[in-house]
Amino acid sequence: MQIRRLREERGYSLEELAERSGLSFRGLIYIEHGQRSPSVLTLLDIAAGLDVEPGELVNHITREEPGKSEHR
Repeated sequence: MQIRRLREERGYSLEELAERSGLSFRGLIYIEHGQRSPSVLTLLDIAAGLDVEPGELVNHITREEPGKSEHR
């Protein structure tokens, strides 16, 4: 996920993002480090805290894998 990158681009600390999103500091740490998978509602809260569309948090999932191309 892109949460850490987006957070750092905005200059937010984990504490600031926790406050902006209404989530716990510890929960955000677990999510950023991949130790916990966020629910859809949690992703919506994080997106709101970062002021981004929710899809921006998971956009790498839908990207085409490097080296693979679609043939039409």
